[in-house]
Amino acid sequence: MNLKPSEHLSQKQVTRGLHLVIKDGLAAEAMSALTGGTFLVAMALQLGASNFQIGLLAALPTLTNIFQLLAIWMVQKYNNRRAITVISNLFARFPLLIIGLLPFLFTTGTSIQVLIFLLFFHYFFGSIAGASWNSWMKDLVPQKKLGVYFSHRGRVTQTLNVVISLVLALVLDYVKKYYPGHEVVTYSTLFIAGGIFGLIGTWFLSRTPEPQSYLAKENLVLLFSKPLRDHNFRRLLIFNSSWSFALNLATPFFTVYMLNTIGLSLSYIIAFGILSQLAGIFAIKLWGKYSDQYSNKTIIRIAAPVYILCILGWCFVTVPSSHTVTILLIGVINILSGVSLSGINLAISNIGMKLAPKNEAIVYISVRNMIVAFISALGPLLGGWLADFFSTRSVSVLNLLELHNWTFLFVMGGLLAIAALRTLRHIKEEGEVEKEQAVAEMSIEFRTGLKERMTKESILSLLYFPISYPIYLKKKMVNRIERRVVKMRRWNNSAVQTRRA
Repeated sequence: MNLKPSEHLSQKQVTRGLHLVIKDGLAAEAMSALTGGTFLVAMALQLGASNFQIGLLAALPTLTNIFQLLAIWMVQKYNNRRAITVISNLFARFPLLIIGLLPFLFTTGTSIQVLIFLLFFHYFFGSIAGASWNSWMKDLVPQKKLGVYFSHRGRVTQTLNVVISLVLALVLDYVKKYYPGHEVVTYSTLFIAGGIFGLIGTWFLSRTPEPQSYLAKENLVLLFSKPLRDHNFRRLLIFNSSWSFALNLATPFFTVYMLNTIGLSLSYIIAFGILSQLAGIFAIKLWGKYSDQYSNKTIIRIAAPVYILCILGWCFVTVPSSHTVTILLIGVINILSGVSLSGINLAISNIGMKLAPKNEAIVYISVRNMIVAFISALGPLLGGWLADFFSTRSVSVLNLLELHNWTFLFVMGGLLAIAALRTLRHIKEEGEVEKEQAVAEMSIEFRTGLKERMTKESILSLLYFPISYPIYLKKKMVNRIERRVVKMRRWNNSAVQTRRA
């Protein structure tokens, strides 16, 4: 397997590489959907995890990012980001297969400890691979298409996540209903499947071309200090760190809140997650377009206040006495969270790449990831401790709202996020457009597009979609078969001519 970088990449190589990166994204998303999020929390609870251990599991992905300093040293020494990414991903994704065997090897008390231990190595090597991958993508993806490309990649991967989550929700409900003693075995199977998908994604990355880069052979401490001496990048670090800390104080406990306090079943929680992802899928294409058009900072200023309202909104979902109203409130919160968070994550990632100098991108991006990781990882750890501290304490607000262990966290997270957002204004980004102007132009464009789509022909085509789409798929399949037949005939004729010659 040739993992050496190339001095120059043709347009064909770049296009092929971008397609392979999307395939890797799909495989990695399948791995993440099977082994993370709601399913990881549910498995941990099955194994008897405490609130602090749930917080630790949530903190591990960001806490291990502080080891990205190793990635800088490796890139500096070997100048081969593809090899570093591929090998690190192999070491990162193999432990998932071992986790799948945990329930068969250890007792319940030991399993949760071993789970945390193995996930540490999973995220440790994943952080090294991620730092090298970010620098690689900085050079591979054209600068002017960052927003559009990564929004497209995010859209297709989130779509896959929705499909997998929906299927798994049905499977887990079936197992829980008819085979209640086999839930842990089911989670183990998910981890094994996730590990396999992760290794498939690594294979796609091994075939993705890498443009040659040269990182200066400077002292690591001096390299590390460069981003910190960059005033504008330092402002980004302040905003990104404080924002991530505020969110990680509250968001990891939404699932626990729905399971333990509201008493929702796992299928409901997965359905809400799917609803949030669908909203993000529909929104991220527009966010990608607008981030290239108006700047990433403008997107954050529009989307962040919406997400802050969603965090604070969790405090009110149990206020209505009607369970149906509670479900509707959670549904609205998840839709708005999906729309806003897709724009925030895309914009923060892109602005970090945009402000990083070309030849030192891995240093700037890794420093950002490490500092943000260290500070934001304190969020769920502190949140888990505070949840236990406030578990026996409550405060009534105007006889309308009662704050207890989880809602304390949601209020604190929302208020800290408001404070973090105020630091965004100090960051300078090229091509920045004022929020008010961007909102006005976006609303005009939305109304114009809506009028164009709401024609008689478009409404009729939408009504006939259930009938027309299967016909379209059938024609597409027939055309594909015909193309293959023609290709096979050409190949056979070529082989016959070669034998005659």
